[in-house]
Amino acid sequence: MSDKKIGCAIFGAGWVADEHINGYIADPRSEVVAIGSRSAESAQRAADKAGLTDVAIYTDLDELLADANVDALSVTGPNRVHVEHGVKCADANASGVKTVVSFCLRWNPGLLNIASLVKAGAIGEVFYAEADYWHGVDDWYGGWEWCIRKDDGGSSFLFGGVHAVDAIRWLAGSDIVQVTGAAAGGWDKRYEYPATVVGTVKFANGAVGKISSSVDCVLPYQFNVDLLGDKGSIRNNKVYSKTLLPAQDGWAEIPAIQPDSGDVSHHPFEGEISHFLDCIVNDERSYVDINDAVNTHEVALAMDKSAEEGGVTIDLPLA
Repeated sequence: MSDKKIGCAIFGAGWVADEHINGYIADPRSEVVAIGSRSAESAQRAADKAGLTDVAIYTDLDELLADANVDALSVTGPNRVHVEHGVKCADANASGVKTVVSFCLRWNPGLLNIASLVKAGAIGEVFYAEADYWHGVDDWYGGWEWCIRKDDGGSSFLFGGVHAVDAIRWLAGSDIVQVTGAAAGGWDKRYEYPATVVGTVKFANGAVGKISSSVDCVLPYQFNVDLLGDKGSIRNNKVYSKTLLPAQDGWAEIPAIQPDSGDVSHHPFEGEISHFLDCIVNDERSYVDINDAVNTHEVALAMDKSAEEGGVTIDLPLA
């Protein structure tokens, strides 16, 4: 590409949008040229918060996409509009569309350490994997009004549990081919869907595991990862490896930032945005693009379907 900066925009000016904007500002290859939202006031708020004075404000996505200065865009609206907005963004570019699905924990230092250990063979072949997304959410949450409604695409897994699904697929190194789920209601009856869902899974490589998601749990935010291999095991930031540490007689703890907060400002969006820009500059496909994310979302949908149907086993891909 030329030395011209990549013109970046966001559409949907809620909580998470601020961190996408900060990610673009932090990368010298890009500049934020447009911010869109359903209301001009919320778009302007996002611009003001980021200290952006020379930025176009839009309330219509089609008009934003017609802006010749826009080269790349983050879709940051509610779940229910992601498909519509994503398709419009792709159609606005005749070819060479690059996508990165916002599973930002791929850039969390603690999870990067786990991925590196697995790749190095520290625990051998993974035969069992667990991941839990436990995030007690109440009406303090910016997206509360839409996230509790089933008709807005809501479910515990689609709300946030997909991050656990993506993490475990990535760390186990395999897609999931079978799901059996169960659900329970918690204390908060305002949710229009079961707030807690758990299920067993089978991976394409023969491994098995468990994934859970709870959005009305009563505890501090918790994101758990457990991997059992034939040469060792990993529990979050603790490792037991007979390959790397043959004289080890207890867990070794690895200091690193963990995925232990639900605050989006704690999430590594700068790494995600940098990767997105890498894909554009180098004309490369992302390893966490829409095609890769299909299995993650099908697992989430299958968890909900299995739970609704009394725990039936569902094979993937979905018909």
